[in-house]
Amino acid sequence: MTESSPATAALPAVRWCDRCGESVAAGPHPACEAARAWEPPRWCASCRRRMKVQVVPAGWSAVCVEHGERRG
Repeated sequence: MTESSPATAALPAVRWCDRCGESVAAGPHPACEAARAWEPPRWCASCRRRMKVQVVPAGWSAVCVEHGERRG
């Protein structure tokens, strides 16, 4: 048997919009999709927790206490 490393482990399923925090099953989010080109995510798409977001001239980072950091 081989063990999977954290880098190759499967990510949790996306259930929540990472911009508005509402369910993705509720339907499309055209305003959120348009805003993703310019804004970092504000909500964790896996657990719906509000993330700590930092925006700097070189990009952004968003941290979920449960699922870790995303950068852009």
